[in-house]
Amino acid sequence: MEKATFAGGCFWCMVTPFEELPGIHSIVSGYTGGHVDNPTYEQVKTGTTGHSEVVEITFDPALFSYERLLELYWPQTDPTDAGGQFQDRGTQYAPAIFYHTEEQRLAAIASRDALAATNRFKQPIVTRIEPAHAFYPAEEYHQDFHKKNPEHYKKDRKASGRDAFIDVAWKEEVSV
Repeated sequence: MEKATFAGGCFWCMVTPFEELPGIHSIVSGYTGGHVDNPTYEQVKTGTTGHSEVVEITFDPALFSYERLLELYWPQTDPTDAGGQFQDRGTQYAPAIFYHTEEQRLAAIASRDALAATNRFKQPIVTRIEPAHAFYPAEEYHQDFHKKNPEHYKKDRKASGRDAFIDVAWKEEVSV
């Protein structure tokens, strides 16, 4: 098993694209990249901890490659927006790939560069690619939020503008 860690705005919305796929063992919402040990959601959402909201995916690379995870990751984000994602603003919501190995780093860079070469976006790709840091699982009520609170999740996701952006910017690449 390997780990992949992705930031793409609200972690609630970053779970569903990866779940129930062969080779995906678990998806945990949490925080990484900051200077506060064991941060809480209330601390992270202020933007003062240095942490990002992320999903940590445990996967079997023999069944589901890291490159395939990257292919699913990009269309969940606006890779040109370093100020957050959709309605969630601040560095804690900025897109980032936290790599766990040198192979993941190289794959993430190659994936980013390939996306940039498509000229899909007028602005540059600003998604950070940096080493994985200590990971702190989010509070239990954030885990599988879309299953525990489906109406709230659907309402929040629709209001966020994420799906409207995906529909326009990514068209055939993804179905959410």
